[in-house]
Amino acid sequence: MENHSNIKFSYWLLFKSTFIVSMFTVGGGYVIIPLLKAKFVDEYHWINDQETLDMIAIAQSTPGIMAVNTAIMLGYKMGGILGAVTGMFATVLPPLIIITIVAAFYDLFASNEYVTLVLKGMQCGATALLLNVAIDLLRKQFAKKLILPIVIIIATFIANLFFDVNIMILVLIDAVIGLFFMRDKIYS
Repeated sequence: MENHSNIKFSYWLLFKSTFIVSMFTVGGGYVIIPLLKAKFVDEYHWINDQETLDMIAIAQSTPGIMAVNTAIMLGYKMGGILGAVTGMFATVLPPLIIITIVAAFYDLFASNEYVTLVLKGMQCGATALLLNVAIDLLRKQFAKKLILPIVIIIATFIANLFFDVNIMILVLIDAVIGLFFMRDKIYS
């Protein structure tokens, strides 16, 4: 439970922050990355960039929802089992509330032009967040001056976009390449 900041860890702060991050994780699990980074790395300094990337990598490799998996790992790192439960509950609660409301008023939401426009705007925002994360990660790889990660990023992008190679196959190939060719360069 190492804490790198002046902002003292508390279960309430973990719950509140994770709840808010979860409320704005619209567009899929990857949208959580910039929100987690802004809150827990940049603002609280509870974890660093490398720990965040490690958590994201593990979260996307394990079964379940990436945002929930990440919150569980963050909570466990900061507060043990109770922290993991707090992170999980805070991440699951906002979508549960929203889905319950939408289900109760489905007919009104399904045909409402304004709701459709709001959802389109949220999709655009989520796309911008994902693009920002991708550019930030690419920039960090260029700063490290490691050629292989840059080649992996570009090749994976091209294989998926232009040749329609299944993303799961690409992730497995990238994992094998990383395992065999980047062992010594992970923390350089």
